[in-house]
Amino acid sequence: MLKLENACITFHPNTVNERRALDNVNLHLKKGDFVTVIGSNGAGKSTMLNAISGTYIIDSGYVYLDGQDVTMQKSYKRAKHIGRLFQDPLKGTAPNMTIEENLALAYSRGSRRGLSRGIKKSDEQMFREQLSRLGLGLEDRLKSKVGLLSGGQRQALTLLMATIVTPKMLLLDEHTAALDPKTAKQVMDITNEIVKENNITTLMVTHNIKDALHTGNKTLVMSGGKIITVLEGEQRENMTLEKLMKLYSDAAGDSFSDKNLLD
Repeated sequence: MLKLENACITFHPNTVNERRALDNVNLHLKKGDFVTVIGSNGAGKSTMLNAISGTYIIDSGYVYLDGQDVTMQKSYKRAKHIGRLFQDPLKGTAPNMTIEENLALAYSRGSRRGLSRGIKKSDEQMFREQLSRLGLGLEDRLKSKVGLLSGGQRQALTLLMATIVTPKMLLLDEHTAALDPKTAKQVMDITNEIVKENNITTLMVTHNIKDALHTGNKTLVMSGGKIITVLEGEQRENMTLEKLMKLYSDAAGDSFSDKNLLD
C-alpha cells in the first residue's frame, strides 16, 4: 500500500543550518498494516508523514501509494486517498461551519467540492449513525458550530471526517498528545475501532511508548532522519522501556534519557 524508496529531504541546503531531515528512508507497508513511529525530536517522524502526504516533496527517492508513483504529486491530489490528523485538535475542521457541514465536505472528498443548498436526508441519517459510534452525543448536535466543541470532541470528529470515505492511508501525527489522559484514551479506542473495522493502512507518530508498543502490528524507531530499527512479532511484544532505551542507544550510537525519547 505504501512504499518509500531512498527518500531524502534536506532543510536549508548549502547553508550553515543545513540538516538532513530524511536520510535514504526505505519503508514498505502492506494493506492493513498499523505502524507506530517513535523517536526523539528532530528524528524525522513528522517529516516522513509530510513526505507521504505531499506536504513536502522529497529531494530524491520515490513515494508509491497503492502501486502508483506519487513522488511529484501535490498534496491536494494525494488528499483524495490519504486521511490525516494532527496534534492540534483545531486543525482539520472548519470552526464556523456546523458538524454536518464539516462531515458533508469530508464525504465529498475525491468528488466535486462544495455544499449543495441542503444536505440529503440519507446523508444526514448516515452522519448521525457514524457520530453515534463516537459515544460523545454529537449525533444530536448536527446543527452546532464545530467551534463550540471541546478539543476531544473536535479530534474525534476530525478522525471521523478523515475516514468517512475510507482512505488508502491514515496518517496520525500525535493526534492524542494535546488531550487529557481520559479523552486521549477515548480517542485512541475510537481510532483502533475505525482502523480495524475498515482495514486502513495506518502510520501513527506517538510519544506514548505504551501506545506505540501495544497499538497495531509494528513499531518504527527513528533517529537522525533514519529508521534505525523495526519492532514486530515477539521482539515487540516483549519490549520494555529499558530494553527500548538500550536498543535505541546501540542503534543510534547515542546515549540519552527516556525523556529525550518522549519529548
